[in-house]
Amino acid sequence: LYFPPMPSHSQIAPNHLTCEYRTDPIGIGAHQPRLSWQLQSNERGAKQTAYQIAVFETPESMHHAQPLWDTGKVDSDQSVHVAYTGPTLRSRQRCYWRVRVWDGSGEASDWSDAAYWEMGLLSASDWRAQFISPDWDEDIKQAQPAPVLRRTFQLQGEVKSARLYATALGLYEAHLNGQRVGEDLLTPGWTSYDHHLQHQTYDVTHLLQSGDNVLGALLGDGWYRGNLGFERRRNTYGDQLAILCQLHVTYSNGRTEIIGSDTNWRATTGPIRSNDLYNGEAYDAQQELPGWNAPGYVDSNWHGVRALDRTTQQVSPQLAPPVRRQEEIKPTRVFTTPKGETVFDFAQNMVGWVRLRVNGPTGTVITIKHAEVLDQQGNFYTDNLRYAQQTLHYTLKGGSVEVYEPRFTFMGFQFIKIEGFPGEPTIDDITGIVVHSEMPSIGSFECNNPMINQLQHNIVWGQKGNFVDVPTDCPQRDERLGWTGDAQVFVRTACFNRDVGAFFTKWLRDLAADQRSTGSVPFVVPDVVGRNPSGAGMGGGAGSAAWADAALICPWTVYLSYGDKHILERQYTSMVAWVNYMREQAGERYLITTGFHFGDWLDFRGNALMPSPTTNRDLVATAFYAYCADLMTQIAQILGKSEDAVMYTALAVKIKRAFNAEFVTPNGGIGSGSQTCYILALHFDLLPEKQRASAAARLANAVREAGVQLTTGFVGTPYLCHVLSRFGYTDLAYELLNREGYPSWLYPIKKGATTIWERWDGIKPDGSFQDVGMNSFNHYAYGAIGEWMYRIVAGIETDANAPGYKHTFIQPQPGGGLTHVRATLHTPYGELVSAWQLSESDFKLQVTVPPNTTATVCLPASKFSQVTESGQVLKNHPDIISAKLRGKIIALEVGAGNYEFVSAGYTLADAMTKVVHIAGRIDMGSTLGDLLAYPKAMPVLEKYLGKDLLESPLVRFSANSPINQLIERMNLVRDSEQRKSFAAELMAIG
Repeated sequence: LYFPPMPSHSQIAPNHLTCEYRTDPIGIGAHQPRLSWQLQSNERGAKQTAYQIAVFETPESMHHAQPLWDTGKVDSDQSVHVAYTGPTLRSRQRCYWRVRVWDGSGEASDWSDAAYWEMGLLSASDWRAQFISPDWDEDIKQAQPAPVLRRTFQLQGEVKSARLYATALGLYEAHLNGQRVGEDLLTPGWTSYDHHLQHQTYDVTHLLQSGDNVLGALLGDGWYRGNLGFERRRNTYGDQLAILCQLHVTYSNGRTEIIGSDTNWRATTGPIRSNDLYNGEAYDAQQELPGWNAPGYVDSNWHGVRALDRTTQQVSPQLAPPVRRQEEIKPTRVFTTPKGETVFDFAQNMVGWVRLRVNGPTGTVITIKHAEVLDQQGNFYTDNLRYAQQTLHYTLKGGSVEVYEPRFTFMGFQFIKIEGFPGEPTIDDITGIVVHSEMPSIGSFECNNPMINQLQHNIVWGQKGNFVDVPTDCPQRDERLGWTGDAQVFVRTACFNRDVGAFFTKWLRDLAADQRSTGSVPFVVPDVVGRNPSGAGMGGGAGSAAWADAALICPWTVYLSYGDKHILERQYTSMVAWVNYMREQAGERYLITTGFHFGDWLDFRGNALMPSPTTNRDLVATAFYAYCADLMTQIAQILGKSEDAVMYTALAVKIKRAFNAEFVTPNGGIGSGSQTCYILALHFDLLPEKQRASAAARLANAVREAGVQLTTGFVGTPYLCHVLSRFGYTDLAYELLNREGYPSWLYPIKKGATTIWERWDGIKPDGSFQDVGMNSFNHYAYGAIGEWMYRIVAGIETDANAPGYKHTFIQPQPGGGLTHVRATLHTPYGELVSAWQLSESDFKLQVTVPPNTTATVCLPASKFSQVTESGQVLKNHPDIISAKLRGKIIALEVGAGNYEFVSAGYTLADAMTKVVHIAGRIDMGSTLGDLLAYPKAMPVLEKYLGKDLLESPLVRFSANSPINQLIERMNLVRDSEQRKSFAAELMAIG
């Protein structure tokens, strides 16, 4: 026997085997697939010191044959992304593999259970089929009925296995012998179709039968030829829908047969009379074709098909996770609006569609429209959708209960309006179907503040709704594009919440594919803006700072989060091209002062009482130029490109020198003085070390002078709290997080938000709406605060020298009135936990470190004697590798395991911020209206402001202004000592 049984004394066991981020994948395209596993162990300090991988071609051969590839014993602790380096893999080849490991004592584990991967079609020559399209003429200027295609064939003999490989120009849904094939939706997905067209692989062995069989497909417009972009344009990539599919059958006797798309197919139209991603779908059940996808159906009156002269060179195995139905939501109520509309409320802004259940007369037409919000009067509101209709039309065939779901569209909505329903619709008649890319939940964050928990909920739902094959800006209006800036600011938060390694790998491949020959990176990927006239007035639709920088920031973040070095290697050429483009733009001045840039997009603009300076776009562009040069230094070092690393180091120095000369004044002012100016300079380490503390103080002062509120947009907001925490202003960051007035993260929640908004005041304090031309209520960019919640509040931080949480820093910073926080993260090595509780007597921290990893745990304490772990003092503790005292922090090095630390020297009083909240939430940034609505505040307000003033029109006019702002700018309380007393008495109310 090749693997003789042997006694094993190791207490660790390899499990959770994956290949290219997936469990037992079929149809992959990686020529050297990367294999990963986790270790199961209850022992503290559990680690791997060596591994052995064995790969076989059949399950049977695992017990008696020579492996296809055997690593032998490899002395290494690597258990993530181990590349297969055996014999060259063939198209359609299946490989079975298993692994065993050696622990810290040198003992071998048992072999893991077997896992497998299977290759897709790796080259154009593997395709024997043709792209086929219905043989009829269409009006390509508008949506057409969805084509229905079929082909009959016979199988002679018992089928051992069968695979269907399929893709389309447009969208497709495959059928075999009366059943839908697979669970994937919106296939083949949205890629840069000029360069990459994904094919899916399905195991259809169970769907085949001896004798007559039928292979069929439905086609939809999708991203390929439907409306795309915000110009009401169709046919972006082409105007003919087509299917390419190939069925490989292997009989029990070893014989093989291929049935592919060719001119033997037949085509017609069916019940889907129109379909569009933006506008919805029209479905006439009277035109259904019963049995069309099964043997015995007569298709003699159908049309023929024609083969397209199109190469298969761009066709490659699917890289992205599939889009699928994820969950179902029932409406919480059905009601009639003041206008008499029948509306269902799902109590959650979601993405997908609804399932309709109805019984009514033949020919009855039901119309369903979708909206995110209701207007001030409580009526159905769709103005913010712009041209997108988001409408379903269903025509009943009658006679029995009918159930309908659309296929080739998706909507963003919380409410639906239903018209034409026979009788009174009930909650039982409607079900919401949540749709997004398959990206397992890997992170969680919760605390004792319900509002912050709701914020985390909103962040997650914003991610789910906007990760439908590409990271879109919004899922509802006539846009839904892969904006690079939005993805860049949110990518770290995305990596905390969901397993998005494969998702971003696919999207970044398209970013590189659509990158201009100059190295400039498009605003959106896949690049639609650059293909349409709208891009002409905006730098050709490419090259904006903070947007194009996704070319570096996104792969770098995936590397940190998943330890995926391959993504740096794959994207390196793209990264170099973008930095070279910036270098060309900057010239010898090392300043980027040309080109189109969005700047600090949608930053908060103040009113007359509090003017807010805008951030110089040249400053933004130059700051990101310097940051990218720094990133390139690190990436080049990781990839062993030492000469490049030296070059980029020198470049970064020159850019920073130019930045300081151009934008930093002798007295320490930066740019226009906006919050974002200071944020970028500090976050990107652009200032000399001696100036950073002063700049941080200026930033903190700017936040306070604004009434303890942010004035930042898409660029500054993601880094704001990080910078404050880094420079000792975590209490101020918590004040911003806890703030409920406009603008803040919690303000939309007070307005009923269940996702993140595009604008700070999508719904204004008076209940009216922001600009109808740009007002999405599901737009995840500002959800980037989630990263700060994981990294600072819970304290989970990566180590760039041991990425993917091979080594982790657990260093929470309590504050903000929080008394307990729990965050979990399923890392590539297993579950990581940081959970803390703060009381009047001590600080408790529970930590779980996955096997085969280590962590540095930082606790607030000034003496070793103040800290215990599971009741034991630190001195001579057998499971503490090392302990260091750093001021008022004790840093402990630990291995894998579950730990319970207690710091008796740190209490709730130590963590109290300067803010005390009414009903738990009052602060000097609260609005005057907030205080007027709180009875306990009235005596204090009357004492210092006077009853007459409180009843004056001036106060009512200023009710939405922060109290601190009114005090400072309107001199309502003139004496500085009175101001202090006023503030102190307000604080004491809490």
